[in-house]
Amino acid sequence: MIDSHCHLDHEPLFNNLEAVIQRSKDVGITKLLTISTSLKSFQNVKKLIQKDEIIYGSFGIHPHETNNDQLTKKLIIQNSIPYKRIIGIGETGLDFFYKNSNEKNQETSFVNHIEAAIELNLPIIIHSRDAEIRTFEILKSYRNQNPKLLMHCFTGSLDFAKKLLELGSFFSASGIITFKNSKDLQDTFKYIPIEKTLIETDSPFLAPIPNRGKKNEPSFIKHTAIKLSEIKEIDFEKLVSETTKNFNRLFNFS
Repeated sequence: MIDSHCHLDHEPLFNNLEAVIQRSKDVGITKLLTISTSLKSFQNVKKLIQKDEIIYGSFGIHPHETNNDQLTKKLIIQNSIPYKRIIGIGETGLDFFYKNSNEKNQETSFVNHIEAAIELNLPIIIHSRDAEIRTFEILKSYRNQNPKLLMHCFTGSLDFAKKLLELGSFFSASGIITFKNSKDLQDTFKYIPIEKTLIETDSPFLAPIPNRGKKNEPSFIKHTAIKLSEIKEIDFEKLVSETTKNFNRLFNFS
């Protein structure tokens, strides 16, 4: 299994890293992608990717941080190229729900990340909340440049998923699919082709049932994978094999 999106720089994961990594390996995880959300977090991501061979990282600024940190396309490229284990750009995107940053700053940041990722030929790790229309408009404008798109922790509508599939997007399922009130999302992931599906924890957030309420960690991904195999009506082993293959294809491992 591969946890395609976690935040190992957050507590309690960061100060318990050896135990977290061992528990990850114990459940069969072969890669962890720890995600940058700010310039400060990237400093820890650079340390984390040196801690164990299963850890890889990304570089980017979360939409919540775009009032504080703004990156040009050039700076994103310059900060990513030196590190072979930085394999994705993001987390970037749009969040019009919490409004922690103004929409203009979010959109400017999103565009800079997209253009850098296209030039680097790396996937763009996208956060979108209450911003389906604008997210799609921006992504669609780059369609002819064939960006590699990953909708992280996807909770969008089926209609949004259908539009994104036309752009070749991948979708990552989080522990939210295990929640009792997630029937619509489960139906959406049933529709999304298996060859476009990844799994993630977004740890330490969004622990899946039966661990809901606890601080999430990568080893809990097994519960999400089990639920997704039920939703898609395939064997657990098949689900793990396909999502692992999809991650390796998207992130240039195969």
